[in-house]
Amino acid sequence: MSLEAKALGHTGVAGAFPLSFRRSISSFPSRLLFRSAFPPQVHLPFQTLAVVKRSPKRLKYSSPRFTKKDGLLYVQVDQLGSDSWKLDPVAELLKEGAVGVIPTDTVYAIVCDLSCHSAIERLRRIKEIEPSKASCIIIICRSFHDIDTYTTGFPRGNSQGLTDIFRAVKHCLPGPYTFILAASKQLPKQCTRYGTATSKYASRKNVGVRIPDDPVCQAILEKLDRPLISTSVKSPKENEWILDPVIIADVYGPEGLDFVVDAGVRVAYPSTVVDMTESAPRIIRQGKGPKQPWMIAEDDDSALDD
Repeated sequence: MSLEAKALGHTGVAGAFPLSFRRSISSFPSRLLFRSAFPPQVHLPFQTLAVVKRSPKRLKYSSPRFTKKDGLLYVQVDQLGSDSWKLDPVAELLKEGAVGVIPTDTVYAIVCDLSCHSAIERLRRIKEIEPSKASCIIIICRSFHDIDTYTTGFPRGNSQGLTDIFRAVKHCLPGPYTFILAASKQLPKQCTRYGTATSKYASRKNVGVRIPDDPVCQAILEKLDRPLISTSVKSPKENEWILDPVIIADVYGPEGLDFVVDAGVRVAYPSTVVDMTESAPRIIRQGKGPKQPWMIAEDDDSALDD
């Protein structure tokens, strides 16, 4: 066995660069350079590191509080979460203000710590989210407690005949749904406003919430111990979801991304978005989550008369 093969075996990562991964790199132009950050004899939980060129945008806007070499941390994990120990450095980076990409039960998402205001601004600039598209920001929650903290919550039933939507929603989460609710005062202003001056702020009263049914995403939330702010990963030019984490790293790495968690290529099937701020829950985007009997399709106005 060669020295290189022994070194990869010592890391605990069985086949750090499997054939499918090498093919995905060779199939697309990439500016990423993968190299080991430590000598082979050192035992470390992971060693996949992508070094990218420092971009002007990163120099201008980022001031991360963590100490890290100028590069992109690229971590390959089992999509079932069997090797969640590899996510420990990702959670630490998030706590210190990092912006990165993680998998969900639908598509990949750019995320940052909800409590880190500077990271939220960096996420907006990396994704180039305009004030008119503030609805792109979603809260990835650990539980219903997080939803009740940062929103006014789901409608509860009462003696006047109001349907207990909360009980119905409990059967949908965790799952591939995004629910739009009224934001509470606990939500950081960076999530409800955009811009560096008061005249540029775009206020919003609502926010989308998710509890993804994905073991890797849930493991990151558990290690971080607080919610994440997220936005889906789309191609800046084609406005389509990018499903391959290698391509995501290639596109957004030079824009200031700090890490990418690779749990395999996803299918282009986003979450179903349900607006809960109206008199009846209305689907405004049909996605992976099936329509429930208590939901109204966007073009089904007749149901409102019932």
